[in-house]
Amino acid sequence: MSDHQNLLAEQRRALILDEVRRRGGVRVNELTRRLNVSDMTVRRDLDALARLGMVEKVHGGAVPVAEASTYEPGFEAKAGLETSAKEHIAQAAAAMAAPGTAIAVAGGTTAFALAQQLVDVPDLTVVTNSVRVADVFYTAQRAAAAGGSGARPGAATVVLTGGVRTPSDTLVGPVADAAVRSLHFDVLFLGVHGISVEAGLSTPNLAEAETNRHFVRGARRVVVVADHTKWGTVGLRTFAALDEVDTLVTDPGLPRRAREEIAEYLPELVVAGEREDGAAARDGAGA
Repeated sequence: MSDHQNLLAEQRRALILDEVRRRGGVRVNELTRRLNVSDMTVRRDLDALARLGMVEKVHGGAVPVAEASTYEPGFEAKAGLETSAKEHIAQAAAAMAAPGTAIAVAGGTTAFALAQQLVDVPDLTVVTNSVRVADVFYTAQRAAAAGGSGARPGAATVVLTGGVRTPSDTLVGPVADAAVRSLHFDVLFLGVHGISVEAGLSTPNLAEAETNRHFVRGARRVVVVADHTKWGTVGLRTFAALDEVDTLVTDPGLPRRAREEIAEYLPELVVAGEREDGAAARDGAGA
């Protein structure tokens, strides 16, 4: 029996999406053979990816969606993609947050996954412009209070910037910029829309680019949390060069060639969830 038969729907769809992007299109009959699943299963997967705006269905298969550099999908659309990768990335990145430090967590679905790992790190001061990230910490505090234990010992102090809300539930604009640029962080955890050698870190939202620029300037260490699908994607505006990043935490789907390119610019590349001789692998010039 093929290993593909036991894949979760989420994993199958990630494989299909990678194939569409790599080859420029796929046919249903090819996917049924490769994944060893039924024609109906493949069509349901393609329907799900099409609803999320990740592929365009054509007769007999699917092709990539040509995304404009200004296109910004909403939080819900992105939340269902690469969920296993985001979970591994979040676990690896959370280990970089030391108790008692001041950290910043910018917006995005990977940052949201990270926040869920950070709630148990004691005595953090967390600055965020993400409504979703802030709510993770507030929910944990409310749950503790509802359980009769009052405020949790070592619970994080959370500072949510004001600002204008983006489709990703991130607060940006002059109010957010003013709050962020007056602060300094031990570590910034930053999700990105796109990352490449040429364009660095980029986003389709001009106001978000400016807010992110202030986050980067105020951080002693910049940790980008991004799954492999973000590599090679370019948004409308660059807000940081690749050599301004200290660490990239990604997943095993990142191609070898991309890892080699990244190692030329970044001190550290962490591939979360990769197994090598029974241990998680660490790649990069600083590994």
